[in-house]
Amino acid sequence: MTAILSARELMTELAGSRPPVLLDVRWQLGGPDQRPAYDAGHLPGAVYVDLDRELAGPPGAGGRHPLPDPEVFGAVMRRAGVRADEPVVVYDGGQGWAAARAWWLLRWTGHPMVRVLDGGLAAWTAQGGSVSADTPTPIEGDFKPNPGGLGLLDADQAAALARTGLLLDARAGERYRGEVEPIDPVGGHIPGAVSAPTTENVDADGRFLPAERLRARFAGLGASEDTAVGVYCGSGVSGAHEVLALEVAGIPAALYAGSWSHWSSDPTRPVATGPNP
Repeated sequence: MTAILSARELMTELAGSRPPVLLDVRWQLGGPDQRPAYDAGHLPGAVYVDLDRELAGPPGAGGRHPLPDPEVFGAVMRRAGVRADEPVVVYDGGQGWAAARAWWLLRWTGHPMVRVLDGGLAAWTAQGGSVSADTPTPIEGDFKPNPGGLGLLDADQAAALARTGLLLDARAGERYRGEVEPIDPVGGHIPGAVSAPTTENVDADGRFLPAERLRARFAGLGASEDTAVGVYCGSGVSGAHEVLALEVAGIPAALYAGSWSHWSSDPTRPVATGPNP
């Protein structure tokens, strides 16, 4: 099963005999709660999932968006109607970060059939897809998390991978270089990490570049068949989007979920600045 699907493909599947469960995970970093936007209109049948409260644990020592407790996450998914043997499609407003976070969590906890709507809600409506203000009441699902389905790094493993493999920094280049840091305690990057902004994985409409272009991009950054690849970002959200882009390109990658918000919280960890790893 591919990791993404188009709005047209989703329309076909929803009209078929085995429609996927739909999860609306619209979210804005530092922005307003997106539940009112969901209430105003969403894909028919989609259930809203809150990234800050349900796709992350409480902020603290683990970072700004630490992984949720798997059992708590599983309960959220079951309430949303997620079943172990039924496909799931997640979408957001179009940026793709939040949808990728939900995709990564479901894959990491063992769900085999989860995809992201490429281009999100904007792509859906551009194809003439309808929206609904009705709040669904899904039948309780049976999904039980089994963590380990995707690679996960801690701080020490991320640091080691930056030396022995390829560690990609998915944040904007100016944050990688340490020129600005609007959120975390210190600017810069993990020594040895390579700058790879998530924004360069998509086109002007927020849709992923074709797989061959993504493969060429990541090859230019150092990815190869023999290279172990890891990703981090600010707090583990846009990094999930980069892992998804790598998946589209056919390159497996692990996520440092704590990311820079976790790394920079410890003043004893080294920090590099400037354009070079």
